[in-house]
Amino acid sequence: MKHPKLLMAVSVAVLASASQVWAQQKTLYVAGYGGSFEKTIREEVIPPFEQANGVKVEYVAGNSTDTLAKLQAQKGNQQIDVAIVDDGPMYQAIQLGFCDKVTGLPGDLLDVARFKDDKAVAIGLVATGLMYNKKVFAEKGWATPTSWNDLKDPKYKQLLVIPPINNTYGLNVLLMLAKMNGGSEANVDAGFKIFKTDINPNVLAYEPSPGKMTELFQSGQAVIAVWGSGRVQSFANTGFPVDFVYPKEGAVSLLTTACPIAKPWVSPLASSFIKLLLDPKIQLTMLKEYGYGPVVKSVVVPEGVGAMAPIGERAAKVYAPDWSVVNEKREEWTKRWNREVER
Repeated sequence: MKHPKLLMAVSVAVLASASQVWAQQKTLYVAGYGGSFEKTIREEVIPPFEQANGVKVEYVAGNSTDTLAKLQAQKGNQQIDVAIVDDGPMYQAIQLGFCDKVTGLPGDLLDVARFKDDKAVAIGLVATGLMYNKKVFAEKGWATPTSWNDLKDPKYKQLLVIPPINNTYGLNVLLMLAKMNGGSEANVDAGFKIFKTDINPNVLAYEPSPGKMTELFQSGQAVIAVWGSGRVQSFANTGFPVDFVYPKEGAVSLLTTACPIAKPWVSPLASSFIKLLLDPKIQLTMLKEYGYGPVVKSVVVPEGVGAMAPIGERAAKVYAPDWSVVNEKREEWTKRWNREVER
């Protein structure tokens, strides 16, 4: 049996080593979405964080599946300190042991924002619904879309853009179509059938890139799409004539989430960065600029702000998928999608 003093000396040495690692860390690596989200983070979050903590933040842009793939590739030698991904991939990241506990979370979080053991936290609530070009619809005399079934309307042939199902927005459509037609997360056959027979002829592209999505609208090649309320709000903020629709059957919730990445010495700055994203001022900024529904109860939403965001009654009506079921099937569905739909 080791002597207590020896154990204490080892513990002190370990703690000193950890402190030295943290002290030497001059760069915090944050992986998150590109596009307008990246712009907001770079302009509103990173500069004050760097100044307050004397650290350089390197932002690694990519969609959620890209970030999860990076975490898997770096297993055992993680370079990322903070990951910002959709809720579905976050559940996978937690299950795979990539997330450490977020420390010092505020007490007035919405229940939906908390994850078991605080291994992650939601930083914003988004709705998956429909985006359309108001100007083109007015010129053509088309009615505003109101339903997920509108995606089947032949007048949209080669004018529709949907992200593929390895992207949460595309996956959410598959789940919603299944749910509307007698299926569920455990049985999405109806969703696949509708995509293959009714929606595919209308699809110009299954596009995961936010930048390319906006380009397709700006060039006039696309006039209707499936996208998130936050993305549409950011696009509309540029002055482009798009609007967001909450389909009558229900929009699908998407939580943007963050976690500190587990590694031998987790930087305390990782939790500090995540907590800054939950600061009421930043929450309000993300609502205004990015259309995120706040997850902190103390955020006061000014009148006229958050026209597209899932707040209040809209937030209460969104459909939240069961990710414990979805993630078990996701790889199988993606292979099926590549065989049957996006060929």
